[in-house]
Amino acid sequence: MTRLIILDFDGTLADTQPIIIASVQHALRELGLPERTDAECRSIIGLPLRECFTTLCGVDEGLAERCADVYRRVFDELNTDGTVRLFPHVLETLTALHDRGLQLAICSSRGRPTLEGFVKTFHLERYVSMVVSANDVEHHKPHPEPVQKILAALGVVPGEAVVVGDASYDILMGRAAGCRTVGVTYGNQSAAALRAAGADHLIDDFADLLTCLQPWDR
Repeated sequence: MTRLIILDFDGTLADTQPIIIASVQHALRELGLPERTDAECRSIIGLPLRECFTTLCGVDEGLAERCADVYRRVFDELNTDGTVRLFPHVLETLTALHDRGLQLAICSSRGRPTLEGFVKTFHLERYVSMVVSANDVEHHKPHPEPVQKILAALGVVPGEAVVVGDASYDILMGRAAGCRTVGVTYGNQSAAALRAAGADHLIDDFADLLTCLQPWDR
């Protein structure tokens, strides 16, 4: 039986892609680094912030941290009311899952301040039992530590948990922790990338998660 759903945030619950890409590209311009396309910037969404820049540009840790500082400033400037929205059917589906008695957790590579801010903005605290951010673990996605931290805290074994995300990092993390995995195809990575990472199921709409879980509960 499924007892716990572990959810990614960016690209799974909320559409943060435009503001992330704009913030990354602004940071590159401000620090005189080579420009990157929208597709290139999109490919690193889901990694911890500093790692986004080491992966995207091959810069050293020091310059990556400077990029991250600029990114945070620009992101905060752009993050006005209504800029980030939940994907369709997210709130209704979270309500239905919660009403079924399932525990819900959020596991994100986003820093805790902005992640907690979004949880409060969208009133997700009424559904979510635990939030794990990039600041809460030593090893980030796709390492299993974030999921293992949630499982241990909530007293759930891996076979009773499902990890849901839009990126290969989410799927690889969930599989490494021994959980079942669901990839959402409307986020930042393609269905092919999610399939290649080993997702057990793919869904095109967050509401499809309700149907997707049924065979695992028999």
